Amino acid sequence: MPWFVWLITAAALAAAEFFTLTLFFGLLAGAALVAAVVAGFGIGMLGQLVAFGAAAAAGLLIVRPVALRLAEQPLVREGSDALIGKRAEVVQEVTATRGLIKLSGEEWSARALDESLVIPVGALVDVMEIDGAKAVVYPRELLP
Repeated sequence: MPWFVWLITAAALAAAEFFTLTLFFGLLAGAALVAAVVAGFGIGMLGQLVAFGAAAAAGLLIVRPVALRLAEQPLVREGSDALIGKRAEVVQEVTATRGLIKLSGEEWSARALDESLVIPVGALVDVMEIDGAKAVVYPRELLP
């Protein structure tokens, strides 16, 4: 019953992966499952070890680097979140409560981040956040 030993090994490695989240033990667990299948077909211990080693090497040398590279990619901001950090032009004076800006080719209602600021028409602003349907902006250059 060597296949059963491989299944227990796979379960133990899967549990270790669950707690570490390194994508190391999980790939070894998969390799142990491959060895369990090989053992289930009645192939000897040497064949089981070769299957385990080949599956582990393939996982650790091919699958793991690709998966880690994919996990490192930055999240893509979508919708109104993608507008944060963009530059806009004031179309109608922006105060703490109201105003209008031209942002990414569209007109957006806006308000100033700093409640004491009044941003004149034509000034360039940065979008600091999106609050509902309003862009919260701050001037690129401090006003006199």
